[in-house]
Amino acid sequence: MRERAYGQGYEPTVIDRFGVWLSARQIRRYTGSVAGKRIGDFGCGYHATFMRTILPQVERAVLVDSALAVDLKACPNVTAIEGTLPEALNQIPSASLDLVLCISVLEHLWDPLAVLRHCLRVVRPEGTCLFNVPSWRGKKFLECSAFRLGLSPKDEMDDHKTYYDVKDFWPLLVRAGFLPSRIRCFSHKFGLNTFAVCTSQDRSIVQT
Repeated sequence: MRERAYGQGYEPTVIDRFGVWLSARQIRRYTGSVAGKRIGDFGCGYHATFMRTILPQVERAVLVDSALAVDLKACPNVTAIEGTLPEALNQIPSASLDLVLCISVLEHLWDPLAVLRHCLRVVRPEGTCLFNVPSWRGKKFLECSAFRLGLSPKDEMDDHKTYYDVKDFWPLLVRAGFLPSRIRCFSHKFGLNTFAVCTSQDRSIVQT
């Protein structure tokens, strides 16, 4: 198992930075204004690259990863949680966040369902969760980049547990508790990734 957070101890390659840029572009498409919002970024990476770009605007950023940069932990509007997923998410109160990001994380986990359930638990009613995972088509490109061309960190790809097309990811979101009517799941990044936009329902009116 990988023992470092993404970006810890190394500089992302051009390929990595391009992938991060594409993800950030997709995230911004669905977040709208983040001013005054409470946002969680689970598996944000050592430098929390995307969250750094919006930190001045948000009320509170809850950053979770195995390790986080010292300067991030010193920011007054950052709650830094260092630990493994899903256990680290137990520290976050229910319905406490307006937006949850979990970008290129679930493919590294043996129990992604537990993390998805936590995401639904901690986001407020009518809040939004955004997820990104690599697809099976993306597997070929990622492994070629890492194992043959050396353009991506090899330990990142060796840590992958699975890949997700829309037909794989959508049922997992439903099992986690998201309602089908509140899930938008689609292919992006030239078909190399799967993205999902999920809105939380008011749990008080959900029958179990």
